[in-house]
Amino acid sequence: MKKLNYKLIVSDFDGTLIDNKQCVPEKVRNAINEYVAAGGIFAVCTGRMLRSILPRVRALGLKGLVVAHQGAVIADIESGKLIRNERLSYTDTAEICQVINGLGFSINAFSEDFIYSDISKDDTGLKIYESIIGVETTFVGNVTEYVTANKISAQKVAALVEPEFRDGLYTELSKRLGNKYDVTCSAKVLVEVSKAGVTKGEALKFLVGHFGVLMEKTVAIGDNLNDLSMVKVAGVGVAVANAEKQLKAEADFIAVSNNDGAVAQIIEKYGFA
Repeated sequence: MKKLNYKLIVSDFDGTLIDNKQCVPEKVRNAINEYVAAGGIFAVCTGRMLRSILPRVRALGLKGLVVAHQGAVIADIESGKLIRNERLSYTDTAEICQVINGLGFSINAFSEDFIYSDISKDDTGLKIYESIIGVETTFVGNVTEYVTANKISAQKVAALVEPEFRDGLYTELSKRLGNKYDVTCSAKVLVEVSKAGVTKGEALKFLVGHFGVLMEKTVAIGDNLNDLSMVKVAGVGVAVANAEKQLKAEADFIAVSNNDGAVAQIIEKYGFA
């Protein structure tokens, strides 16, 4: 059996662990199994909601903890029990929704197992998004009014946008909300707002304490802006070849793409001595 080097490897899911066909490459699956069998800890840290990611990590045979909503939720994989659940107040949720709507964009508000949306169920982009995450949205019309009336406290609020509008909306929301909330992007079509201090970087710190490992013996792998905080704080921060330029600029190493089995490459390079 190989000797371990880095004891904890944390990977983003979409655009990093899985390929563009939404599948885990066989060599990635084999590498994870080998690493875990040798005593390594492999964890997934994703922007997806818990309801979406739990079936995927269970199918991989992973145990331990999974991080959802880019740090807002941490749960035990086998039981589904919540270890951490950071939520916006319903008034903060409503404020964020109102700002996004005021800029002319639609809303998905994520609360527990539900996604409250003002996007029509026959919208093509929404259908694609639902098929990817495996969760259907609940159409509620005006999300701001619905959140206020029902006192919905969301883990995050997201704007589902065309790729050409993402960077502009990210910049504008960062300007308007960045001092009070965390604003980030997890995909080319998503701009997301969550509670201040709720980041993947903070989630990695939690995992380090939980598992009793040294931060310098951790590796974090990602592809998008919401991975930036954990790539910065990890012992080794890795950006996949298909990552955003901002993430690559902060990474210690640039791996091959998600389609080429980046996670397998990183496990072989850093997981073992």
